[in-house]
Amino acid sequence: MIKPRKPSPTESPLLFEIDAEPLTEILTAWGGVPLVVQAFRSLGVPASVQQHVQIKQRERGYDEATMVESFVVLNALGGECVDDFQHLREDAGLKEMLGHEIPSPPVARGFLNQFHAAEKIEEARQRRGPEQIAFIPEEGDALAGLGLVNRELVQELGKRCPDQRIATLDQDATIIESHKREALWTYEGERGYQPMLVVWAEMDVVLADEFRDGNVPAMMAPLPAAKRAFAALPETVKTFYYRGDSASHENQLIQWLRDEKRAEGPPGLIGFAISARMSDALTPSDPACARAELGGLW
Repeated sequence: MIKPRKPSPTESPLLFEIDAEPLTEILTAWGGVPLVVQAFRSLGVPASVQQHVQIKQRERGYDEATMVESFVVLNALGGECVDDFQHLREDAGLKEMLGHEIPSPPVARGFLNQFHAAEKIEEARQRRGPEQIAFIPEEGDALAGLGLVNRELVQELGKRCPDQRIATLDQDATIIESHKREALWTYEGERGYQPMLVVWAEMDVVLADEFRDGNVPAMMAPLPAAKRAFAALPETVKTFYYRGDSASHENQLIQWLRDEKRAEGPPGLIGFAISARMSDALTPSDPACARAELGGLW
C-alpha cells in the first residue's frame, strides 16, 4: 500500500499579501543608529568639536560637529570609505532620525582633506637624516583639535565611571592596506598605512593615536603616543599599567616607564610588560627551554 505523500511547505500559499499601495510611513534598515548618536551627543562631543575643530571656510554647508557625527555613524554601520555615504543618503529614515542629512561623498572627502597639513609633512621630510627613509610629521591644528576632542571625551567617561581606578594601556601599530597612489610599502609587502593606537584596555577606549605611513616601523618613536595616552587619563585613575609587543621594546620608552619621576607622565610606579626580540643572549641552547621562555616572556 502506498502511503499518501506529505505536502511540501513550498506548495502552500505565502502567509502575506502584496499591497501595491505605497506606504506613507518612512522606514529605515538602521533603527539602532539613534543609540550611537545619543551616546555621541550626551557625552558632549558636538560642543567639544565646535570648540576645538574649526576648519569651515564658509558659513553655509555642514558644520564640523555634523560632519564628525556623520563619520561616527558611517563607522558604526560598517562603512569602509567615503563613497559609502551615498548609501546612507538614500535612506530617508536615517535623515529623519538624525535631524540632519548625511553629507555626500565629495563633501565628506573635502572635509577630510582639510586635515591634511602638507607643510608639516615637508618639515618632517627635511628633518630626517641622510640615511633615513621613514619619518613621522607633526599634527596640524585640525588633527590636534580632534585629539583634544577625544581627550575631553575620555575625561567625561572618567566622571561617569569614577570607580574605574585602574588603567592598562595597550600600544600597537596596525597595518591598513590601501590602494592609494600615495600609500607606501609596509614590511608585510603590501601598500598601506600603519597607524599607532594606545587603548585603555579596561574601558576599551582609544586614548591616543598617531597616523603613520606604511613604511614607518612600529618601533620608531613610540614614546610620544604613550605620553599623550597617559596624559589623557582622568584623575580618577590611580593605578597604571602598560603593555606592548616587541615594537615597544625601545630604549626611550622603557626608560621613561621605569623612571618614577618621569616627565610628562604620572609620577610613581607604572607596571609594564613588553615583549623582547629574541637575540643570541636571550635564546637558550635547549629548544624546549626556548619555547618555555618565549611563552612567559613579556
